[in-house]
Amino acid sequence: MRKFVASMMAALTFLAATAATAAPSRKEPALVLAAASLQESMNAAADAWARKGHPRPRISFAASSALARQVAGGARADLFVSADEQWMNHLQARNLLRRGTRVSFLRNTLVLIAPRASAVRLRVGPGMALARALGKGRLAIADPGGVPAGLYAKEALTRLGVWASVVDRLAPAESVRGALALVDRGAAPLGIVYATDARADSRVRVVGTFPASSHSPISYPVATLSRSRNPEGEAFRRYLVSAQGKSLFRRFGFGTH
Repeated sequence: MRKFVASMMAALTFLAATAATAAPSRKEPALVLAAASLQESMNAAADAWARKGHPRPRISFAASSALARQVAGGARADLFVSADEQWMNHLQARNLLRRGTRVSFLRNTLVLIAPRASAVRLRVGPGMALARALGKGRLAIADPGGVPAGLYAKEALTRLGVWASVVDRLAPAESVRGALALVDRGAAPLGIVYATDARADSRVRVVGTFPASSHSPISYPVATLSRSRNPEGEAFRRYLVSAQGKSLFRRFGFGTH
């Protein structure tokens, strides 16, 4: 009887081991927290990654400031892609990034936009008559209190000597896409967004481009978060910063490092 029980246990153990070996390992999609300005490009990158046989990453878009605060507050995710270096620094200082995974890989430019049908003409430069061009309207801008696009905009307007003339005439939005939407709908006669945002919306036009010297370089870093346990996250990050990944972002108007 003992031999029978022993042989049965051995058989069951063998079958269990065989089943475990034969069962395909199910990959979990990476969870990516990405700056709002990356909506079209990051979705295209996720689609391209899925075509390679990987589960399509799940992406949450918002202002970099909001996403960084979520991570600092304990939110679970695999990757963070910020529209500036400061919010990535915020997480790095708290040891929330996996060592050796932070890479700055994208660049952008800052532009002044108006609704497509608008007749506004304005040269973007020192002392420009921005307040006069607004008429009775307000300037759509991402929240300059922490959202990268708003911080870049405030810095540019300050260096050009016109911030004081418009600071009381702002229409602040929670993200750069919120500022874009205000101009798109005609709720604001002018707005400041990234060039890639303007390119993604046919209902707005670029009035002018802010000189690169008027603000800090617009740089997008990506990093794997230290809490991530999903190999798909790091694998997707490597794809994003590869030559193939960067070429995809260039098709959407981004510069690359």
